[in-house]
Amino acid sequence: MEVRRICCIGAGYVGGPTCSVIAQMCPEVVVTVVDVNEDRIRAWNSSCLPIFEPGLQEVVTSCRGVNLFFSTDIDTAIKEADLVFISVNTPTKTFGIGKGRAADLKYIEACARRIAELSSGCKIVVEKSTVPVRAAESIRRIFNANTKSNLNLQVLSNPEFLAEGTAIADLKNPDRVLIGGDETPEGQSAVQALRRIYEHWVPKTKIITTNTWSSELSKLAANAFLAQRISSINSISALCEVTGADVEEVAHAIGTDQRIGSRFLKASVGFGGSCFQKDVLNLVYLCEALNLPEVARYWQQVIEINDYQRKRFSSRIISCLFNTVTDKKIALLGFAFKKDTGDTRESSSIHISRYLLEEGACLCVYDPKVKAEQIIQDLTQVTASEKNGPSRVSELVTIATNPYEACENAHAIVICTEWDMFKELDYERIYKAMLKPAFVFDGRRILDGLHDQLQHIGFQVETIGKRVNQRIPYTTTDSGDQPQAKKNKV
Repeated sequence: MEVRRICCIGAGYVGGPTCSVIAQMCPEVVVTVVDVNEDRIRAWNSSCLPIFEPGLQEVVTSCRGVNLFFSTDIDTAIKEADLVFISVNTPTKTFGIGKGRAADLKYIEACARRIAELSSGCKIVVEKSTVPVRAAESIRRIFNANTKSNLNLQVLSNPEFLAEGTAIADLKNPDRVLIGGDETPEGQSAVQALRRIYEHWVPKTKIITTNTWSSELSKLAANAFLAQRISSINSISALCEVTGADVEEVAHAIGTDQRIGSRFLKASVGFGGSCFQKDVLNLVYLCEALNLPEVARYWQQVIEINDYQRKRFSSRIISCLFNTVTDKKIALLGFAFKKDTGDTRESSSIHISRYLLEEGACLCVYDPKVKAEQIIQDLTQVTASEKNGPSRVSELVTIATNPYEACENAHAIVICTEWDMFKELDYERIYKAMLKPAFVFDGRRILDGLHDQLQHIGFQVETIGKRVNQRIPYTTTDSGDQPQAKKNKV
């Protein structure tokens, strides 16, 4: 099998960047990314891409219109392709069997049926979306039930391991590329065809081939292990706050152990994004379905610690603000789930905002990359236990165009995303414009080096995983004598 034309169904956070890099690295291959969303495709063809990712604009610009195309003509792209990536959304089910845990595969199934209907000859179909184990088997069954005499479809699993904010670097220099396929001659031929695409820039030693099921489970397990590390250090952060330890020092101490390592040991308000929670819940549901309740409960606890961390941080804000935030303006700095992306899916900022809104707080939100409409949309998605409907959100939430506007006349600053710019703000200017006492709640531990400075300005500083000694700033006497310092207060 030789791949000359690639079609990617789904122009989102996975399909867009992945196929843009493939097009740049494989100039002899024509890559077409298709989507039913006309606005999204229009954005991909413009100078304002629908997603923010460092380096993505340069990659797209270098090959768009040459061998990279974005289109809504899905049928033609499928018919002409030698290889089809399925990169559509697989959200967690919100109703029915498996509600809140199982992945909803309706978009995967729709793609499979469309590919079977339109295809002829030999074609490779690659599941790129995060899917539960044996999803490839479901796709294969649809193909087999719609077989034609001139049709040969091979199904592969090729999960993505991208971190938003570093996706382009991850794609160009991956830790590994995983390809799973059938152990038949036809299946292995398809595996080698996809392997040759990646070998344009990925060392052969980094390309791992497995059977389909191992590939699918490896993706879920990888994200579950990463989420587990974050929940583990966040559980320790709660212990640090009541014992006087500093979770950053603890993380450094255990991270220097080569058996553990330092990655993903950063305490915060919790993990977010499109993958971690969805994949862990998917793993929980899989274990329950396979009658492994003890394993399911183990992984469920990773999610429960994440929820606990968000609630604990929100409760701390309310407690410090004299047990009420009703009608108080709170500046929320950062709404994306992490820096260097505009993605808000499962962002801790959403959950913290909702907790504060339920207490009647007036939120003023600023994020350098998240659009105002997205923020409002996220905060108006009501669940059964919440009352933050559209009218309530419009009454209590405003969107600022800069951080200084967000902080003006606020009682507190809550940092929810670790944008670098928040380390460089003029906090003296911000303090003068705030109501007193003025609080800073650092949910990302990005202001550690500024605690003394902030306290001398006059801020009350609260952070994750550490008790901050509250100092009273230096004051001068009326007689013009040398500055005097009052005793520290804990």
